[in-house]
Amino acid sequence: MSKERRKRLEQALRGAGVRVTRQRAALLGVIAAASDHPDAAELHARAVAAGAGVSLATVYRTLTTLQAQGVIDKLEFQGEPARWEAADEAHHDHMIDLDSGAVIEFTDDRIERLQAEIAAEMGYEIVHHRLELYVRKSRG
Repeated sequence: MSKERRKRLEQALRGAGVRVTRQRAALLGVIAAASDHPDAAELHARAVAAGAGVSLATVYRTLTTLQAQGVIDKLEFQGEPARWEAADEAHHDHMIDLDSGAVIEFTDDRIERLQAEIAAEMGYEIVHHRLELYVRKSRG
């Protein structure tokens, strides 16, 4: 998946008229390989660790372009810097652990059905939705 995702990211940049420089190519590799929800600073650090002399400004510009092209999604969780994930993933919701900062993906057909039922009862059809649960481990 990582190679396909990387190719899609490169095509998106080119489609936006942005050159895929060596630095951007390294950054795209880092984005494509991410299985978590990194923020821009984390992506920058990973790209630098991989040997790319990419600036944080280039990371932000690249992320903004990729979002505008619809290949990555920006996740804005309460009180945290924006995080990023591939837009090609199946629908899922997120739990954010307030103590550790971990972002846990989950899907639950019961929640999906209930949301659809509520919307229908009110005369609506869900076009898009996002569910975020802010959680702490139970103490007991």
